[in-house]
Amino acid sequence: MNKARQTLDLIGSYPEPVRGGLRRLREIILETAASTEDAGTLEETLKWGQPSFVSVKPRTGTTIRIDRDKTDAGDVALFVNCQTSLVSDWRTLFPHLRFGGDRSVHFSLGEDLPENEIRHMVAMALTYHTRKSARKAR
Repeated sequence: MNKARQTLDLIGSYPEPVRGGLRRLREIILETAASTEDAGTLEETLKWGQPSFVSVKPRTGTTIRIDRDKTDAGDVALFVNCQTSLVSDWRTLFPHLRFGGDRSVHFSLGEDLPENEIRHMVAMALTYHTRKSARKAR
């Protein structure tokens, strides 16, 4: 079974509306990757039992994971490596969103997904190392 099929099967195992929210997050990630020049081709896989997306080109971006939110912060969440500065940067850019520590942003499915903000965050994650290297080169 291919890895993308595994992620779709996992997403399909969740109850609605979580399933719909995760499908939409997945679509936004794939659309954003396709329209972000430095993101490269994405590999879709499972990491830590969560649908995960990472560029196949090394040292481009950091892995993005999505899953049901198991906290009280929302219904679905987008996760990144807590060793990055991404969530801190996102807090500055989008103070109206709900964050979990240094590794996640949470969304309530009772509200419209903030798609513009999600696209911006996904693009930042998919180019994290490229942007970090460019800053060091200055």
